Amino acid sequence: MPNKILFCATVDYHFKAFHLPILEWFKQEGWEVHVAAKGDLDLPFVDKRFHLSIERSPLSLNNRKAYQQLKEIMNEQDYQIIHCHTPTAGVLTRLAARSARRNGTKVIYTAHGFHFCKGASLLNWLIYYPIEKQLSVYTDCLITINSEDYSLAASRGFKAKQIAHVHGVGVNTMQYKPVQKIEKWRLRQEQDYRTDDFILFYAAELNKNKNQQLLIRAIALIKEQVPQLKLLLAGQGPLLEPLRKLAAQLGVASMVHFLGQRDDIAALLPMCDVAVASSLREGLPVNMMEAMACGLPIVATNNRGHSELVSSGLNGFIIEHDQVFDFASRLLQLSVSDELRQRMGTESVDMVKKYSLAQVSRELSDIYKSLMEHSEEEMERLIEWAVQ
Repeated sequence: MPNKILFCATVDYHFKAFHLPILEWFKQEGWEVHVAAKGDLDLPFVDKRFHLSIERSPLSLNNRKAYQQLKEIMNEQDYQIIHCHTPTAGVLTRLAARSARRNGTKVIYTAHGFHFCKGASLLNWLIYYPIEKQLSVYTDCLITINSEDYSLAASRGFKAKQIAHVHGVGVNTMQYKPVQKIEKWRLRQEQDYRTDDFILFYAAELNKNKNQQLLIRAIALIKEQVPQLKLLLAGQGPLLEPLRKLAAQLGVASMVHFLGQRDDIAALLPMCDVAVASSLREGLPVNMMEAMACGLPIVATNNRGHSELVSSGLNGFIIEHDQVFDFASRLLQLSVSDELRQRMGTESVDMVKKYSLAQVSRELSDIYKSLMEHSEEEMERLIEWAVQ
């Protein structure tokens, strides 16, 4: 029988958005791939899927049912590896897998950004830190995707057998890449933008953490100096109407374009001039890596994920999240200098290489292979003990 791996997350879109290359890698290695999450997406490279009654809110009573479902799945299947993602699924999966671990199953958890970090609220530290530290006992490999989280886990006595740093989930640098000026103009024409527009881009859910209101307030400060400015906001979310109203109140409604959910980001980014990012908290944002791969300079707020990707003054600028004037000033500086945008964009392309899909796939495959080898060694020792 083939070896089997189970991937767990809160929603199945997480696999489609970030992990299809790894699912494919396991299929190529001859493994049987199972996934467990909420949702009914048609996912490639998956042999069996399980629908979980799981909710993002840790307080939801449905999560008790999801925990029981996970235990039943693990009891019925003989998994060599279980890899969980997202906070709620990470908690439930590791608790449910305690018995499986005693039988040799290896459990991996990828932290896509701890909720406790520098600048996080005391409440976040009081709630999430002890949970993650305790659950590390039931973790064979804890994967962190930024340097701050890796240092925190390593220095705070997390008990995972292995703590690893992987450079995010990987950006496809064959799909996201710079284009020549003539192609940039063609892409703009297709989207009804002018060649002399100064276009900013941000792809993120419209919510409090993503903080798009900062961007709207910043462009309002320079609307007279840069009348050709366009801010493209891709994404949906609960703050759509409040953000529309804010843009109207500040007189920049015609400059702010709400694009909704888009699946053509790879075609939109190369036609833009600057990528912006205003979130309060990030682990390691894919949207910024995609923009860097397309050769864009970045203006972003100061948090661990942004600071990991942007070296201020080299491939962009890092601004404190409450400094609207400073954010606007950097946008103005970039708007008047083609040379500065080109230089910073070139640095972005060079700096994003270590976050490429190829590099991340190598890092993950090394982790998986080490756990596969450990499983084989433990099985051999068990057989030797049994025959003595």
